[in-house]
Amino acid sequence: MKVLVTGATAGFGAAVVRRFSADGHRIVATGRRNDRLEALANEFGPDRVHPVVFDVRDRNAVEAAIGGLPPDFADLDLLVNNAGLGDGGWDDMLAVNLTAAHELCVLAADGLTQRGGAIVNVASVAALVAGPGDPQYAVSKAGLVMLTKSLAVTLGPRGGRANAICPGWVNTDMAWDGLDAFDGLTREEAFEVAMREVPLRRMSEPAEIAATVAWLLSPDSIGVTGQAIDHNNGAFMS
Repeated sequence: MKVLVTGATAGFGAAVVRRFSADGHRIVATGRRNDRLEALANEFGPDRVHPVVFDVRDRNAVEAAIGGLPPDFADLDLLVNNAGLGDGGWDDMLAVNLTAAHELCVLAADGLTQRGGAIVNVASVAALVAGPGDPQYAVSKAGLVMLTKSLAVTLGPRGGRANAICPGWVNTDMAWDGLDAFDGLTREEAFEVAMREVPLRRMSEPAEIAATVAWLLSPDSIGVTGQAIDHNNGAFMS
């Protein structure tokens, strides 16, 4: 199978690349950092990982990249929309987290459905649970969940599936940067405060998220579509 992963250079994007490579798939790994993409390609070999540099907001670059894939990586079967911003203004947040994901889904949909393929959009528990602060992140991820459901209805009769995954705190640089922003608290104190809202009192590991993504894109989940899968240690109940 051939899978395109956006935001592949760090966090659970890189974990998804590693999981799919281990499972024997070919991966088109995309992102903005050429050095990190090349490192992934060198780690797994050019026959397994094809790096492509683009900003998901640049539709022309995205179209050119997908249209210009080498034969061994063209005719995509699977799509993982993982690229996202955790902080920023309203326009930038929606452009990356929602609009770019929609455009990639549209570009890939015809080919995916012809091959019985599937899409996973990486949303967030913030799409499901309201919280204080600037709303743009939650709004963008809630929109991504509804986009996923709409895609599931549209693609289903043509043989395609679409699901979202809603992580909470994950052991990534982005999460720790968020904890460092807690006013007046050390990182350890901020972690303790954050985990009070998480029933299992833990962060997920990137590999755990990647495993759920792999399941959602596998034949084992053939009857699962239009779902927003909670993988957040119970934080959706907070």
